[in-house]
Amino acid sequence: MTKETNISSPTLSESARPSFRTLLRASFKSDDTEEWLDIHFTRPIGLAFALLWHRLGVTPNTITILSIFLGVAAGVMFFFTDTLHNVLGIILLMLANFCDSTDGQLARLTNQRSMKGRCLDGFAGDLWFFAIYLAIVLRLWSQPMPGTTEVWGFWALGLAAIAGIISHSPQSSLSDYYRQIHLYFLKGKEGSELDSYAKEHAIAESLKGRKGVFWDRAFHSNYQNYCRSQERRTPAFQQFHAHLLEQYGSIDQVPQDIKQRFLAGSRPLMPLTNLLTFNSRAILIYVTCLLNCPWVYLLLEITLYNLMYIYMHKRHEDLCRSSLSHSPSPKREGSEQR
Repeated sequence: MTKETNISSPTLSESARPSFRTLLRASFKSDDTEEWLDIHFTRPIGLAFALLWHRLGVTPNTITILSIFLGVAAGVMFFFTDTLHNVLGIILLMLANFCDSTDGQLARLTNQRSMKGRCLDGFAGDLWFFAIYLAIVLRLWSQPMPGTTEVWGFWALGLAAIAGIISHSPQSSLSDYYRQIHLYFLKGKEGSELDSYAKEHAIAESLKGRKGVFWDRAFHSNYQNYCRSQERRTPAFQQFHAHLLEQYGSIDQVPQDIKQRFLAGSRPLMPLTNLLTFNSRAILIYVTCLLNCPWVYLLLEITLYNLMYIYMHKRHEDLCRSSLSHSPSPKREGSEQR
């Protein structure tokens, strides 16, 4: 079993700045939720950029906006079939991903984390992949389908819509939700970005009719729908979570043995959540575009990735049902003390 550490994060503003290795460890969310490629490649490079941006006074949200331009430009490059444009697309998407790592690390190390930054970060990733999927559709449009003389045309559009909207989007959002749940049980509310529809809906409603808060309300309105989608797909977790809050009041008051039992079941699912996020998809896009068969990526998204998604979802819901059955019953008022 992997031993998880809860690092008390040093910040970049301290007078005696910690070593690069210490800062790197502090910038990780947790050992369980970080991918091998990120730990040994993306995060160190991202931290080097974070230190540079911090010296220049650049904010995390500015870096996120830069990543949008890089990611969309990468999508444009994948429209072309020649190797040079595709290699440029790979480089641009890697730079966008470095920026994505940098903004999160800089936010954590400078205590600039915010819900808006998290939403903007997700929006940036959506724009990258929208540009990439659109580029793949336009690239395939006039190409013949394998083994036939018929061109892809609208078949490419339909395949990309199923891959992107029906498959990719729910896979990524639920993977993110499960990682935040894991961090929630590991580090408590402060160490996780686990949010709820009820909370975001209340904020959005409180901003109705107020002047000068258009973008605030837009952020919360959009984010509440994202949270609702996650919650609707996880009924067993919602029941288990509600039970814990009723019994103990907050996650920080939940006995350690209950949290450790849940983490032991959640930990083996973390590699699946990582496979359903950026790195594996990016590698598949690189390979299939260089081989001029990006339709293979779309098919794998619809088949293999959905199978992983279904398996991950079932395992996590089973874990929550099992955890609920082993949890103490809620205390009742007026019950006799024996």
